[in-house]
Amino acid sequence: MPNIASILKAEISRVARKEVRAEIETLKKASVVHRSSIAELRRQVNALEKELRRVAKGASRPTPAPDSGDETSGGTKRRFSPTRLAAHRAKLGLSAASYGQLVGVSGQTIYHWEQGKARPRAAQLESLATVRDVGARDIEARLATR
Repeated sequence: MPNIASILKAEISRVARKEVRAEIETLKKASVVHRSSIAELRRQVNALEKELRRVAKGASRPTPAPDSGDETSGGTKRRFSPTRLAAHRAKLGLSAASYGQLVGVSGQTIYHWEQGKARPRAAQLESLATVRDVGARDIEARLATR
C-alpha cells in the first residue's frame, strides 16, 4: 500500500509541475510583450519631451521673419539690443515716456523693449537709430517743442 501512495503522490506532483510550467510559459510571453510595449512607450515619451524642449526653445527666441524683408529693403539692416536701449536712455537721463516721444511710441513700449518682452519693427528701428545719432542738446530741443 505505501508503494501505491508514493507512486500516486509522485504522479500528482509531476502533473502539477507540468501544469505550472505551462502557465508560467504563457505568463513569460505576456511579460515579454508588456516589457517591449513599455520600452516603446518610453522611447515615444523621450522623443516627445525632446520635441517639446526644441519647440519651447524656438518659441522663446524672437522671430524676425516678418520684419526681415522690410529691413533688407530699407538698405542697412539694423540690430536691436534691449540693454543698449536702456543704457542710452539712462545716459541721456530721459524717462521712458519722453524717450518714447522722440521715437514716436509710448513709454510703456519703451519699457517692453528694454525688458525684452517686445521688439521694435523696422520703421521703429530706424527711429531709434535717428535718436541715437542726435546729440543731447538737439534731443532737449526736440522735447521742448513737443
